[in-house]
Amino acid sequence: MTSEPFWNRAALAPARSAAWPRAEIAALPADRPPELGELFTFMRDAELRFSTLRLRIEERAGTTRGEHLVTSELLLRHAGDARVTTTEEHRGTAGNYDLWLSDGETVRTYSAQHRLGTHRPVRNSVRGLDKDFPGRSRVYIPLTPLPTETLPDTFVHPAGYCQNVLSTGRCWIAGTTNVGRRPAVVVECDHPRTIEMAADRPDFHIQLAVDRTDGVILRLVETIGGVVTRHAEAVEYAPDAPIPASAFEFAFPDGTTMLY
Repeated sequence: MTSEPFWNRAALAPARSAAWPRAEIAALPADRPPELGELFTFMRDAELRFSTLRLRIEERAGTTRGEHLVTSELLLRHAGDARVTTTEEHRGTAGNYDLWLSDGETVRTYSAQHRLGTHRPVRNSVRGLDKDFPGRSRVYIPLTPLPTETLPDTFVHPAGYCQNVLSTGRCWIAGTTNVGRRPAVVVECDHPRTIEMAADRPDFHIQLAVDRTDGVILRLVETIGGVVTRHAEAVEYAPDAPIPASAFEFAFPDGTTMLY
């Protein structure tokens, strides 16, 4: 089940039409487990398999103060509309959320706890990486961008995670499971090299559950020495769910301090 150690096709998607992009692999084989490189290519195009998405992720992390729970709720509508609301259990109920909202041209953020807001244009991506550069020197350009370095982005846009994290370690397909009612492929990875220094240990391990229909990550578990240090799971996953236009509207509350 193990394939080449360095998958580098995160940005090497097939040509996309102006009307609607298409996934390179329509579906995983039904008569056999997928090869690892085949699965990564399937995962890269995950967001192209739905037009709207409701996603709720619960992340539990072990800290010196005990378990820390963070909930991320994503509403997405292609192309460009996205809303991510993040809450942390230890803050209580008052002012317990951070908001990230984009229409593909501008990004607004709001911290209810600090009553701080921002409003800025979407940052331009690095130019010229679509030329004759090798695969590992190019970046995946999402159909609908999400806040970088977040779980919603990793779960929905897993191409960079597959290329820059999973393929740098010893990686293999371990079998199948179910997350909620959805069949998933289990991927195991020992000691990836592209990680935070705090977890740069030979006994660091990652386990993923990948949705077999869409290629979205449904569960991510990190362990060190066999002890779970991070457990993130999609407790709600609803592709092509009805989402009203009002879900992407937001007005900064009175008293908000605008940083920029």
